[in-house]
Amino acid sequence: MKRELRARMRVRNRALDPAERAAASCEIFRRVERLEAFAKARTVGVFCSLPDEPDTREALARWSDVKRVAVPRVEGASMRFFRYDPRTQHIGAFGIEEPGPEAEECLPGELDLIVVPGVAFTPGGGRMGRGRGYYDRYLTQPTLRAVKIGVCFAHQLVDALPVEPHDVPMDCVVTEVFPEAFPEP
Repeated sequence: MKRELRARMRVRNRALDPAERAAASCEIFRRVERLEAFAKARTVGVFCSLPDEPDTREALARWSDVKRVAVPRVEGASMRFFRYDPRTQHIGAFGIEEPGPEAEECLPGELDLIVVPGVAFTPGGGRMGRGRGYYDRYLTQPTLRAVKIGVCFAHQLVDALPVEPHDVPMDCVVTEVFPEAFPEP
C-alpha cells in the first residue's frame, strides 16, 4: 500500500502546473507563519525542497531575515540540521540542496519548530515519508522539543495511512486550503 500511495502522490505532485505549485507553496508557508508556534519560535528547522514538494526557497529567504533558520544535511543514515546560509548551500545527498561543511550545527534541542515534508499526511498528524526514515530518526532524539509542522499540498492529505511504531506524528499539518481543519499545536 505504501509503495502505491507514494507512486500516486509523486504523479499528482509532478502534474501540478508550475504557477499552481508556486501559488500553493507560497500559501502553505504563509499559513505556517500565522501559527502561534511559529511566532514564538526563535530557531526554525526547514527542509530544502525537492521538485515534487512545496517549494521552500521563498520561505527560507524570508524567514532567515527574522529567525534563526536551520536546514538538514544527510550524513550516511542520519540527518543533522545546520544554520541556513545561502552562500554555503550545495547539492548533496539525493540531489537535495544542503549546507556545506563550514555551516554551524543547530543541535536538536535548539530547534523550536521544525517544518517536515512528507509524501502524505492525515489531518490528525499522521505522516508517510519517502521511506528512508531520516525524519523519523531525527524527530525521536531525546533532546528535540520542537513543534512538528507537516506541510503538503492539499491532495496529499488522506483519511488514513498505514502507521508503524517508528512513525512520528506531527503536531499539526498545513496545506494551502482549509486552515480550520488543522488544529494549532
